[in-house]
Amino acid sequence: MPFGFGKKSKEPEAAPAVDPLVSATAAARESGGVAFDGLTEEWRLVGVMHIDGRLSDALNRREAIAIGDVTWQPIDGSAGFAPVPGLKSVDPYDLIVVLAGEETLPPQTDEEKAAHKIHKVPYDVALEAPPFKVFGTVYLYPGSEPDRLLDRATEMFVAVTDAQAYLGEQRIGEPEVEVVLVNRFYLRGIKQIDKRTRVSPAPLPGLPLGGVSYSDHSRSQ
Repeated sequence: MPFGFGKKSKEPEAAPAVDPLVSATAAARESGGVAFDGLTEEWRLVGVMHIDGRLSDALNRREAIAIGDVTWQPIDGSAGFAPVPGLKSVDPYDLIVVLAGEETLPPQTDEEKAAHKIHKVPYDVALEAPPFKVFGTVYLYPGSEPDRLLDRATEMFVAVTDAQAYLGEQRIGEPEVEVVLVNRFYLRGIKQIDKRTRVSPAPLPGLPLGGVSYSDHSRSQ
Protein backbone atom coordinates (compact mmCIF):
# COMPACT_ATOMS: atom_id res chain seq x y z
CA MET A 1 0.00 0.00 0.00
CA PRO A 2 1.55 3.33 -0.98
CA PHE A 3 2.39 5.40 2.10
CA GLY A 4 0.50 2.87 4.20
CA PHE A 5 -2.74 4.79 3.83
CA GLY A 6 -4.78 1.62 4.25
CA LYS A 7 -3.96 1.71 7.97
CA LYS A 8 -3.93 4.90 9.96
CA SER A 9 -0.43 5.68 11.21
CA LYS A 10 -0.73 9.34 12.10
CA GLU A 11 -3.35 12.04 12.18
CA PRO A 12 -3.57 14.52 9.30
CA GLU A 13 -2.08 17.91 10.09
CA ALA A 14 -4.02 20.97 8.93
CA ALA A 15 -7.24 20.90 6.92
CA PRO A 16 -7.20 22.67 3.54
CA ALA A 17 -8.95 26.01 3.29
CA VAL A 18 -11.27 24.93 0.44
CA ASP A 19 -13.65 22.05 -0.06
CA PRO A 20 -11.41 19.17 -1.25
CA LEU A 21 -14.06 17.91 -3.68
CA VAL A 22 -14.38 21.33 -5.29
CA SER A 23 -10.60 21.62 -5.47
CA ALA A 24 -10.21 18.14 -6.98
CA THR A 25 -12.90 18.81 -9.58
CA ALA A 26 -11.23 22.04 -10.64
CA ALA A 27 -7.81 20.37 -10.81
CA ALA A 28 -9.28 17.52 -12.88
CA ARG A 29 -10.72 19.97 -15.40
CA GLU A 30 -7.37 21.72 -15.75
CA SER A 31 -5.32 18.54 -16.10
CA GLY A 32 -7.77 16.52 -18.14
CA GLY A 33 -7.91 13.86 -15.41
CA VAL A 34 -10.83 12.53 -13.39
CA ALA A 35 -11.74 13.59 -9.85
CA PHE A 36 -12.10 10.72 -7.40
CA ASP A 37 -13.39 10.21 -3.86
CA GLY A 38 -12.13 6.88 -2.53
CA LEU A 39 -12.63 5.05 0.76
CA THR A 40 -10.26 2.63 2.46
CA GLU A 41 -10.73 1.00 5.85
CA GLU A 42 -9.11 3.96 7.60
CA TRP A 43 -9.04 6.87 5.17
CA ARG A 44 -11.12 8.93 2.76
CA LEU A 45 -9.00 10.18 -0.13
CA VAL A 46 -10.01 12.92 -2.57
CA GLY A 47 -7.93 13.91 -5.57
CA VAL A 48 -7.38 13.51 -9.30
CA MET A 49 -6.70 10.31 -11.20
CA HIS A 50 -4.61 10.92 -14.31
CA ILE A 51 -6.59 8.69 -16.65
CA ASP A 52 -8.52 8.92 -19.90
CA GLY A 53 -12.05 7.59 -20.20
CA ARG A 54 -14.24 6.00 -17.58
CA LEU A 55 -13.23 5.80 -13.93
CA SER A 56 -14.60 2.25 -13.62
CA ASP A 57 -12.56 1.07 -16.62
CA ALA A 58 -9.34 2.42 -15.09
CA LEU A 59 -10.06 0.73 -11.75
CA ASN A 60 -10.93 -2.57 -13.38
CA ARG A 61 -7.54 -2.76 -15.09
CA ARG A 62 -6.17 -3.59 -11.61
CA GLU A 63 -3.05 -1.52 -12.19
CA ALA A 64 -1.62 1.31 -10.08
CA ILE A 65 -3.09 4.65 -11.14
CA ALA A 66 -1.20 7.94 -11.11
CA ILE A 67 -2.90 10.50 -8.86
CA GLY A 68 -2.34 14.08 -7.75
CA ASP A 69 -3.82 16.97 -5.76
CA VAL A 70 -4.65 14.46 -3.02
CA THR A 71 -6.10 15.26 0.39
CA TRP A 72 -7.22 12.78 3.01
CA GLN A 73 -8.99 12.52 6.34
CA PRO A 74 -9.73 9.71 8.82
CA ILE A 75 -12.74 7.76 7.65
CA ASP A 76 -14.60 8.48 10.89
CA GLY A 77 -14.32 12.24 10.29
CA SER A 78 -12.39 12.75 13.52
CA ALA A 79 -10.12 15.25 11.75
CA GLY A 80 -10.38 17.45 8.69
CA PHE A 81 -8.84 16.89 5.27
CA ALA A 82 -5.10 17.44 4.93
CA PRO A 83 -2.87 17.56 1.83
CA VAL A 84 -0.81 14.48 0.93
CA PRO A 85 1.61 15.81 -1.70
CA GLY A 86 3.80 12.71 -1.58
CA LEU A 87 1.04 10.31 -2.58
CA LYS A 88 1.53 9.87 -6.33
CA SER A 89 -0.28 6.60 -7.09
CA VAL A 90 -3.04 4.37 -5.79
CA ASP A 91 -3.57 0.64 -6.17
CA PRO A 92 -7.24 -0.19 -6.93
CA TYR A 93 -6.95 -3.17 -4.58
CA ASP A 94 -6.61 -0.73 -1.67
CA LEU A 95 -9.90 1.03 -2.41
CA ILE A 96 -13.05 -0.51 -0.91
CA VAL A 97 -15.52 2.03 -2.31
CA VAL A 98 -15.21 4.86 -4.84
CA LEU A 99 -17.88 7.55 -4.89
CA ALA A 100 -18.62 8.67 -8.45
CA GLY A 101 -20.58 11.84 -9.15
CA GLU A 102 -21.34 13.43 -12.51
CA GLU A 103 -17.90 15.04 -12.63
CA THR A 104 -16.19 11.62 -12.47
CA LEU A 105 -18.04 10.21 -15.49
CA PRO A 106 -17.67 11.07 -19.16
CA PRO A 107 -20.64 12.98 -20.63
CA GLN A 108 -23.39 10.76 -22.05
CA THR A 109 -26.71 11.42 -23.71
CA ASP A 110 -29.87 9.88 -22.28
CA GLU A 111 -29.81 7.41 -25.19
CA GLU A 112 -26.26 6.34 -24.36
CA LYS A 113 -27.14 5.88 -20.70
CA ALA A 114 -30.14 3.73 -21.66
CA ALA A 115 -27.97 1.65 -24.00
CA HIS A 116 -25.72 0.60 -21.10
CA LYS A 117 -28.73 -0.78 -19.27
CA ILE A 118 -30.49 -2.47 -22.18
CA HIS A 119 -31.23 -6.15 -21.68
CA LYS A 120 -30.15 -5.88 -18.04
CA VAL A 121 -32.30 -6.52 -14.97
CA PRO A 122 -32.28 -4.02 -12.07
CA TYR A 123 -31.97 -5.33 -8.52
CA ASP A 124 -32.30 -3.13 -5.43
CA VAL A 125 -29.65 -4.34 -3.00
CA ALA A 126 -27.75 -3.77 0.22
CA LEU A 127 -24.05 -4.58 -0.17
CA GLU A 128 -21.79 -5.22 2.81
CA ALA A 129 -18.16 -4.28 2.20
CA PRO A 130 -16.87 -3.83 5.78
CA PRO A 131 -16.70 -1.34 7.31
CA PHE A 132 -19.14 0.10 4.75
CA LYS A 133 -22.67 -0.69 3.61
CA VAL A 134 -24.00 0.48 0.26
CA PHE A 135 -27.66 0.72 -0.75
CA GLY A 136 -28.73 1.12 -4.36
CA THR A 137 -29.46 -0.63 -7.65
CA VAL A 138 -27.27 -2.99 -9.67
CA TYR A 139 -27.96 -3.94 -13.29
CA LEU A 140 -27.21 -7.54 -14.21
CA TYR A 141 -27.71 -9.68 -17.28
CA PRO A 142 -30.67 -12.10 -17.16
CA GLY A 143 -29.74 -15.28 -15.34
CA SER A 144 -27.23 -13.51 -13.06
CA GLU A 145 -28.56 -12.85 -9.58
CA PRO A 146 -26.96 -10.42 -7.11
CA ASP A 147 -25.25 -13.06 -4.98
CA ARG A 148 -23.08 -13.95 -7.98
CA LEU A 149 -21.26 -10.68 -7.34
CA LEU A 150 -19.53 -12.49 -4.49
CA ASP A 151 -17.77 -14.64 -7.08
CA ARG A 152 -14.43 -13.47 -8.46
CA ALA A 153 -14.77 -12.14 -12.00
CA THR A 154 -13.06 -9.99 -14.62
CA GLU A 155 -14.64 -6.79 -13.30
CA MET A 156 -13.14 -5.90 -9.95
CA PHE A 157 -15.60 -3.08 -9.22
CA VAL A 158 -19.37 -3.25 -9.53
CA ALA A 159 -21.36 -0.07 -10.17
CA VAL A 160 -24.28 0.66 -7.85
CA THR A 161 -26.62 3.39 -9.14
CA ASP A 162 -28.91 5.71 -7.19
CA ALA A 163 -26.61 4.72 -4.36
CA GLN A 164 -25.78 5.76 -0.82
CA ALA A 165 -22.75 4.62 1.18
CA TYR A 166 -22.72 4.40 4.96
CA LEU A 167 -20.19 3.90 7.73
CA GLY A 168 -22.40 2.75 10.57
CA GLU A 169 -25.23 5.28 10.69
CA GLN A 170 -23.18 8.01 9.01
CA ARG A 171 -23.61 8.63 5.30
CA ILE A 172 -20.34 9.10 3.41
CA GLY A 173 -20.11 11.40 0.41
CA GLU A 174 -22.15 14.18 -1.11
CA PRO A 175 -25.91 14.00 -1.80
CA GLU A 176 -25.35 14.49 -5.54
CA VAL A 177 -23.28 11.31 -5.83
CA GLU A 178 -25.16 9.06 -8.24
CA VAL A 179 -22.92 6.01 -8.56
CA VAL A 180 -20.89 4.07 -6.02
CA LEU A 181 -18.23 1.65 -7.27
CA VAL A 182 -17.74 -1.24 -4.86
CA ASN A 183 -14.65 -3.46 -4.85
CA ARG A 184 -15.94 -7.03 -5.14
CA PHE A 185 -12.90 -8.37 -3.28
CA TYR A 186 -14.26 -6.72 -0.12
CA LEU A 187 -17.87 -7.89 -0.53
CA ARG A 188 -19.03 -10.04 2.37
CA GLY A 189 -22.81 -9.99 1.95
CA ILE A 190 -25.52 -9.09 -0.55
CA LYS A 191 -29.20 -8.82 0.16
CA GLN A 192 -32.07 -7.87 -2.12
CA ILE A 193 -34.16 -5.15 -0.52
CA ASP A 194 -37.10 -2.87 -0.98
CA LYS A 195 -35.15 0.36 -1.54
CA ARG A 196 -37.81 2.43 0.22
CA THR A 197 -37.48 0.53 3.50
CA ARG A 198 -33.99 -1.00 3.02
CA VAL A 199 -35.22 -4.35 4.29
CA SER A 200 -35.93 -7.58 2.47
CA PRO A 201 -39.60 -7.85 1.46
CA ALA A 202 -41.55 -10.81 2.79
CA PRO A 203 -41.76 -13.55 0.13
CA LEU A 204 -45.10 -13.91 -1.61
CA PRO A 205 -47.01 -17.16 -1.02
CA GLY A 206 -46.90 -19.79 -3.71
CA LEU A 207 -44.34 -20.53 -6.39
CA PRO A 208 -42.67 -17.83 -8.49
CA LEU A 209 -44.35 -17.16 -11.82
CA GLY A 210 -41.13 -16.14 -13.56
CA GLY A 211 -39.38 -12.82 -13.97
CA VAL A 212 -37.67 -10.94 -11.18
CA SER A 213 -38.72 -11.67 -7.61
CA TYR A 214 -37.21 -10.61 -4.31
CA SER A 215 -35.27 -13.18 -2.33
CA ASP A 216 -32.60 -13.16 0.33
CA HIS A 217 -29.22 -13.80 -1.24
CA SER A 218 -27.00 -12.73 1.64
CA ARG A 219 -24.13 -14.98 2.52
CA SER A 220 -20.71 -14.52 4.02
CA GLN A 221 -17.27 -15.51 2.90
